[in-house]
Amino acid sequence: MYHILISDKLGKAGLERLDQMDDIQYDLKPGLSKAELLEIIPSYDGLIIRSGTQVDADVLTAATNLKVVGRAGMGVDNIDIEAATMRGVIVMNTPGANSIATAEQTMALMLAVNRHTAPAHASLLAGEWARSQFVGTELYGKTLGIIGFGRIGRLVAERAKAFGMEIMAFDPYVSPETGQSLGVTMVDLDSLLAQADIITLHTAVTPETTRMINADAIARMKESVILINVARGKLVDEAALAEALQNGRVRAAAIDVYSSEPPTGNPLIGLPNALHTPHLGASSKEAQRNVAVQIAEQMADALRGDDVRNALNTPF
Repeated sequence: MYHILISDKLGKAGLERLDQMDDIQYDLKPGLSKAELLEIIPSYDGLIIRSGTQVDADVLTAATNLKVVGRAGMGVDNIDIEAATMRGVIVMNTPGANSIATAEQTMALMLAVNRHTAPAHASLLAGEWARSQFVGTELYGKTLGIIGFGRIGRLVAERAKAFGMEIMAFDPYVSPETGQSLGVTMVDLDSLLAQADIITLHTAVTPETTRMINADAIARMKESVILINVARGKLVDEAALAEALQNGRVRAAAIDVYSSEPPTGNPLIGLPNALHTPHLGASSKEAQRNVAVQIAEQMADALRGDDVRNALNTPF
């Protein structure tokens, strides 16, 4: 019998899939403190998380029986992969399971921030009829700059083309020929920053990309650019972006993710030209079902030794 701890909320479909497995036993315990997690983690062979649980070196050291950490989702910046590797613990995620949801949230925010949807709604609820205050900007004919051209970046490009946008992308791992085959111009980062009317982020957090949108990058952007972030909050220097929004260097921003969540004391919160959502990129019913079922099946197969899919490391 394999014992799995699920320390963040997981979709019902994933739990039902685990219930069907005779050799799997799981405990659903979301909201554990670090002390509570350290106390119970030695009993488990597998750990399923989302973005809430921090799997750091302390947790991995305490997890003496742990064999697999499964992230129901794509981002793994809350997992110390190096420490996991050194302890022989497999780290896996579920790429692609929530890509459509994230791409659609990107487009939703892009449209909403350009058409002032949220403040217009609030104004109408307050009894106002201030149409002239909310004149928006069309997406048609604008240049969209996509930073990170993997699954989600490509889905965003496909949808943005339907709005008649010109698409350029920066990704050092994607060839110009690949971009050309998708109707996208691959450029270097400086060119993208200088030419894009709207910039959207779809890259992973690495030492190279952490706070890549900083004061220097903002200074190289086109005047009155709009920034969309449905990827990871740590990609952005939030204080620098807040200053740029206040002085008009960046016209507006639509933010779904934050360096610390919930974003208590975040300098972006409350700015009139910043639109916010609480990390809803993967929050569709379809995506929740997909990631839950996929991580349940991946975890079981890995523990049994049958198959290891979407592993991000090789145990030492």
